[in-house]
Amino acid sequence: MTLNSEHSFEPHAASHHARLNWLRAGVLGANDGIVSIAALLLGVIATGMGDGAILLAGIASTIAGAVSMALGEYVSVSAQRDSEKSLVALERRELKEQPEEEHQELVGILSGYGISNETAVKAAREIEKSDPLAAHLKLELGMDSDELTSPVAAAVSSAISFLAGALLPMLSVFLAPDGTKAMVVTIVTLLTLALTGYISAMLSGTSRVRSCLRLLIGGALGLALTYGLGSLFS
Repeated sequence: MTLNSEHSFEPHAASHHARLNWLRAGVLGANDGIVSIAALLLGVIATGMGDGAILLAGIASTIAGAVSMALGEYVSVSAQRDSEKSLVALERRELKEQPEEEHQELVGILSGYGISNETAVKAAREIEKSDPLAAHLKLELGMDSDELTSPVAAAVSSAISFLAGALLPMLSVFLAPDGTKAMVVTIVTLLTLALTGYISAMLSGTSRVRSCLRLLIGGALGLALTYGLGSLFS
């Protein structure tokens, strides 16, 4: 399988990218749970309905949201897994049908790491005596054929992160004293969004301030819009 001319791919880059994808899915699920449930609760609160209606709306939207997130992630990761399997099959076929071309490709990849050509040839021969498929997958694609992405694990993780995000708004609305529910839900939601933004930025090595502000501004706009609509149609 042909890479760029300099064979500059590094396997740890794909591994890092995979971790960022899992982080993205977790943060997305949690933020979706926080914002969507908090916004819905605020909209229902604004209509002046009682605690029973608020509880029913919150539970129904939490279940629907978790199922939706799980299904979406399952479909997305299933497509990714099919693509990974296709790449593994292609690499296996190329090793069988074009062994010399694949050998030269492996030598080129190893040379791209600063190894002399003579050493790269010897290393390639040693690799080809054991498990050339695994080596090509890791060096070219950063993949491990025994550790393909699991759609079920992704779906469960996404659903759990959504439920975890929805938990705080649900708890805050029922623990808040009468007359302060909207304010308490808003404060708890914004604080939780700031926390998830900080954690995601810390783990991914990006700007903490930018990440927090992005979530806070988007969340605040969503809460304000939903509360305004609830008040309008009460």
